[in-house]
Amino acid sequence: MKPTDRIAQLVEQLNEHNYRYAVLNDPAISDREYDALMRELSDLEAQHPDLIQPDSPTQRVTSDLTREFPTVQHQVPMLSLDNTYSEDELRDFEDRIRRELPDEELQYVAELKIDGVALSLIYENGLLTRGVTRGNGTQGEDITPNVKTIKSIPIRLKDPVPYCEIRGEVYLDHNTFDAINVQREKNEENPFANPRNATSGSLKLQDAQQVAERRLSFFAYSFRSPNIQLPTHGENLSYLERLGLPVNTNHALCDNIDDILTQAREWEEERQKLKYDIDGIVIKVNSITQQNKLGATSKSPRWAISFKYSAEQAETVLEDITLQVGRTGVVTPVANLKSVQLAGTTVSRATLHNAEELERKDIREGDTVILEKGGDVIPKVVRVVTAKRAKDAIAFEFPKNCPVCKSPLIKDESEVAIRCENSQCPAQLKGNIRHFASRTAMDIEGLGTALVDQLVDSELVRDVGDLYNLKLDELAGLERMAEKSAQNVLNALEASKQQPFHRVLFALGIRHIGATVARTLSDNFHSIDRLRDTPPEEIAAVHEIGAAIAESIHTYLDDNSDWDWMGWVFNPSPNIYAHIDKGGDWNLIKKLRAAGINLESEAPADTGPKPLDGKTVVVTGTFSRWGRQQAQDLIRALGGKPTSSVSGKTDLVIAGEKAGSKRTKAEQLGIDILDEEEFFSKYVSEENV
Repeated sequence: MKPTDRIAQLVEQLNEHNYRYAVLNDPAISDREYDALMRELSDLEAQHPDLIQPDSPTQRVTSDLTREFPTVQHQVPMLSLDNTYSEDELRDFEDRIRRELPDEELQYVAELKIDGVALSLIYENGLLTRGVTRGNGTQGEDITPNVKTIKSIPIRLKDPVPYCEIRGEVYLDHNTFDAINVQREKNEENPFANPRNATSGSLKLQDAQQVAERRLSFFAYSFRSPNIQLPTHGENLSYLERLGLPVNTNHALCDNIDDILTQAREWEEERQKLKYDIDGIVIKVNSITQQNKLGATSKSPRWAISFKYSAEQAETVLEDITLQVGRTGVVTPVANLKSVQLAGTTVSRATLHNAEELERKDIREGDTVILEKGGDVIPKVVRVVTAKRAKDAIAFEFPKNCPVCKSPLIKDESEVAIRCENSQCPAQLKGNIRHFASRTAMDIEGLGTALVDQLVDSELVRDVGDLYNLKLDELAGLERMAEKSAQNVLNALEASKQQPFHRVLFALGIRHIGATVARTLSDNFHSIDRLRDTPPEEIAAVHEIGAAIAESIHTYLDDNSDWDWMGWVFNPSPNIYAHIDKGGDWNLIKKLRAAGINLESEAPADTGPKPLDGKTVVVTGTFSRWGRQQAQDLIRALGGKPTSSVSGKTDLVIAGEKAGSKRTKAEQLGIDILDEEEFFSKYVSEENV
C-alpha cells in the first residue's frame, strides 16, 4: 500500500477509535493496539512529512510553546446567563416569556449546568480551525493548540459543514481531578480548589503537552451555522451528536416550569452519582424562532436562565485545631472534626486557611460548625453555629513559635501567611526532601515519606545535598530497609544526577518557582551561576517571571557565606542551634555541584557577534508582527538584554502602537526609539535570528 493511502487509512481508523473512546466511552481496541497504530502513523509521517493530514491525531499536541494567546472577536457575543436560586424567580422568567409571546405554544429544554469553562469552536469545511475562550463575552483568547489536546473534541467533524460555530463546556471529571491533585501533593504543590479552577488554569497553560496531560473533557451544547439551520434547540443537540461531538445525555423536553422543577429536583438528588460537577440546570426556550423573537439584553439572552443549586453543607463538631508546617514554612491551621458525611464522602478534617480567617470567623475548639464542600478538594468551615457554643469556649490563640522547631514565627506584612523561617525546621526539611525527590523533580524512586522521616529524625540528612553522601550501611540500618532496598535508593540517587537543569531548579523548592517557571528560567539563563549573577530586574523582564519571582531567586541564591552568630538561635527541640534563614542557599548549591548534579543547560551555539550585543532594550506598546514575549525573545536572540522599564541605562526602545509613558520618558532621556518596521529592517534578518 502506498504511504499516502496507508496514512489516510490510519488517520481514519485512529480518529474513529478516539471517538469511540473519548465520546462514546465504548473502546473497540485495547490501548496497546491503539498505541501500535499511533506509532505506525507517526513513523510514516516522519518519513513523509509532506503527507501529514491536518486532522491527523498526531497533530493534537505540538511541541511548540505558545508564549501568549492572541485575542479574537466573537462573531456572536458569548453572553452570560441570568442566574436564580428561587423557584418564584423561575416562574417570573416564564411569565415574562408569555407576555412577549402571547398565545404561542412554549416548550423548553432543561440541561445540566456543567461547572466548567465555556469554549467556542470554529469549524471550516468540517475541520477545526479555532478554539476560543469566552473571555469578556465580546472577545476571547485563541487557545487552539490547547483545544486540540482535548480528545473528545473532534479535529474533523463527521459531516463537512462549510462553516459552523459550536459552543460547549470544558471540564475535568472527578477521577481525573483527584489524580491531578494527588500528583500535585506529591510534588509539594498546592492542590487545585475544585475541578473548574483546574480546568481554567489548564486551558491557559503555555505548553500544549502539559494541557494534554490534564486529560480535559468537553460537552457541546450549541450549534450555529449559516448553512444548516434547524428549528429547535433539541434538534441542534441531536445534530451535534451526529457530527461526532459529545452531548450530555441528561437533558429533557419540558412543557412548563413545573416539569422543569421536577427535573431539577431529580437531578439534584442524583448529582453525587455523576462523574463531573454540576451547579444547577439551564433552561432554554426550545424554538429557535422564538429565541430570535425574544432576543437578548446587553448581558444575557432573554430566552434562557440558569437555576442554580446551593452548595452542599453539613453540620458537625470541631473537636480541636492543629497546626501544620509546610515545606516553605507556612503554618496552616487545620480543623479536626467529628466525622460527618458530606457530598458523598466522610469528612474528618477541614482547612482553616490562615490566622486571619480563623479570627474573622471566630472559630473555636468545641464549636458546632457548618461545612461546605462545593467541589473543594478539602472541605471548608463556612460558619460557626454560635447558638450551640459552650459558655467556656475560648478564642484560639495563634502561637508565637513554630509548633515543630519552636523558632519564632514571622508574619510578612505583604501576605497573610505566618511562617517559620528556620530552614532547619524538621517539618520544612522533610517537605523539601519529599519535593526534591518527587517524580516531576529529581524522580528519586524509593525515597518515600517513611524513609524521609527517618533520615531527618536520625540527622543523617540536614539538607537535600546530604542525600548524595548517604552510605549503604547507613540506609540499610534504618527500620524496614534491607540492603537491597538501600541499594535501590542509592541507584536512584545516582540516576537523578542526569536530570536536566530545569528539573533541578524546580526541585530546589524556591518560593514561587513551579515546574513551568523553572523551565522558562532554564531556557533563558542556562545555568545556576548566570541566574545568581543576573540582577533581579533583568530576571523580572522575562515573560511570566515578574518581580516577586525574581526577588525570590535573588534571595535564595545569595552567597551569604559570611554568616555570623547573630543569625543563630537555640532550638530546644531537637536541642540544636539552627539558623534563622534570611536567604543564602549557595552553600547547598556548592554541595549539589560537588555531588555531580546538573546545574546548567545547553545554551544556543555561539554564532559570533550579534547586532544587539551589550544593548539594553525596552519593548512598549502593541505590534502587528509579534506579541510582547515574542519581541523580547527576539531581542535575546539578537544578543540584547530586554528590560521592563526605561532608565538612563536603556540603549533602545522599540515602540509599537499606544506606547504611552515609556516612549515619553525615552524621548525625555534622548534614547533611540524605533517603531516596529524600523527595528525589523535595521536588525532582523534570516542570518542573525
